[in-house]
Amino acid sequence: MRTLLWRAALAGALVCAIGLLPWLSRTDPALTVLRARSQDRDPDPAVLTAIRDQLGSDDGALTLLGRWLGGLAHGDAGRSWISGAPAGPAVLQALGASLLLMAVALVVAGCTAAAVCARTLYRGGRVRPGATGSAMLAALPEFLTASVLATVVGVQLGWLPALGWYGPRHTVLPALALGLPAGAVLGRLLDDQLPGAFTEPWVRAAAARGLPRARIARQAVRRCLPGLLPNTALFVVGMTGGAVAVEQIFDIPGLGRTTLQAALAQDLPVLQAGTLALVLLAALAAGAARLAVRLLTGPALRDGALPAPHRPAPAARRTTPLLLGSALLAVLGAGLPRDPLALDTAARLRPPSPAHPFGTDALGRDLLARVAHGALDTLLLALAISAGTLLAGLLLGLLPRLSGPLVDTVNAVPPVLAALLVTAVAGGGPATPALAVAAVAWAPLAAHTSALLRQERAALHLTATRALGAGRWYLLRHELLPAVVPSVTRHALLRLPGTALALASLGFLGLGAQPPAPEWGHLLAENQPYAERAPWSVLAPAAVLAVLGALAVTSAGAVRRRRPVRRTARTPVRPATPATR
Repeated sequence: MRTLLWRAALAGALVCAIGLLPWLSRTDPALTVLRARSQDRDPDPAVLTAIRDQLGSDDGALTLLGRWLGGLAHGDAGRSWISGAPAGPAVLQALGASLLLMAVALVVAGCTAAAVCARTLYRGGRVRPGATGSAMLAALPEFLTASVLATVVGVQLGWLPALGWYGPRHTVLPALALGLPAGAVLGRLLDDQLPGAFTEPWVRAAAARGLPRARIARQAVRRCLPGLLPNTALFVVGMTGGAVAVEQIFDIPGLGRTTLQAALAQDLPVLQAGTLALVLLAALAAGAARLAVRLLTGPALRDGALPAPHRPAPAARRTTPLLLGSALLAVLGAGLPRDPLALDTAARLRPPSPAHPFGTDALGRDLLARVAHGALDTLLLALAISAGTLLAGLLLGLLPRLSGPLVDTVNAVPPVLAALLVTAVAGGGPATPALAVAAVAWAPLAAHTSALLRQERAALHLTATRALGAGRWYLLRHELLPAVVPSVTRHALLRLPGTALALASLGFLGLGAQPPAPEWGHLLAENQPYAERAPWSVLAPAAVLAVLGALAVTSAGAVRRRRPVRRTARTPVRPATPATR
């Protein structure tokens, strides 16, 4: 009951904060609505007064919020301030399109995750260094993947529709753009847990009985799913409400795009109804994930009879991280001395050459210089955000009853909407994207921490240690944190390119750095119209982002749990004293 009340309070606070958006941003709702209805119309005072009377904005934010909540109690979500149509049916229609897209994208993500883990399953969980291909795929921006698929597969080859939402064939390309990066991330998380599952005693017993390897592999996947399902639930909500860029590129009337348009136009009834739908979806997804975890673990989770899923420590492999780090440093070293703002209209869209190794953009600016200067800013900001979100995720993950509903509520807020809320409260500026990304990026790490802690607390060795008289502080320092921190740290490193990607996405949507700043998202956005005739203009920043993803994943392999020191035959054993017998 306390959890339900806490969840309801968080959802109410979020909806109220969105209802106060125009007043928090200190803008006139009537002027914003007038511009959304007709950009060419002159903001005459009489017209603005008529709009205020129509909206009732002079009554105050709290009065409007109370009216909306009262109507919602009777099944009425209000009417759009822009079109005058009922907000409920419009939001439900957009939610249906997003749910269909999310379902197909989950199928793509599942197939991608299976391909990422196939080698580990075939090798029986023997630890190997992390593959760089899946890391590069996870680091690719969704909007860039969507643009390439729409241009190449949809326009040039004509195999699938590139625009619209008129049938099953129209879901393929956007589902690929959403599912491939998500599947790569989920596959890496599952691949990180599989070696620990294959070292548990039941695997040796099953092999001794002659069970097929395929059946053992399926049971190993089943053993790892409880630690992965909470993050899968987060991906479900993220694919539904956070696919704004993909929906804009493919012209899909989804919930993310509808919510963004309502936020930009300050169409509060539609914005509040869309946010409430995302909050309810997040609660349903989290509840389904918790139910699936209970069904998969059975009474072992309650009785403290789970084996500890600790990942074996692999042999350190330094060649790949060194090569990738050297390539990234080479780009920075070659591009930082160059001027990223120097214009040369006579050298527009030049291909790569000795003078311009990455080519030039539509204004003749050197792409190597812009990528290097943008990488420096993006990398430092992404590292700072990742460190902060890792600490916040670990601390909040230790308190699952507090952080569980908070994670679900925060995950229901797309980064774009978070950026608009931050802009309304703190104002615009270069720090707005960082604050918006940091406000939501800790949620997957906290969910992962809570899931691992739940399994670790039910481990047999922890039950035995507790029975010997160990206190909570001892268990936390010597058992729980050493078992959880390495896995969550590897998860944070895996999401480092995703943090840079989120910053790039906000820049792509015009909510990040403004021209002429050489920020990666802005680089991809301004060069996307020239991707067909000058592909190097978008491939250069995308390639550096992919190298960053591969570097993060290969470096994450060095983060592993320290093995306990075991006594050997040569270690002298101290005789027992009367006090210890």
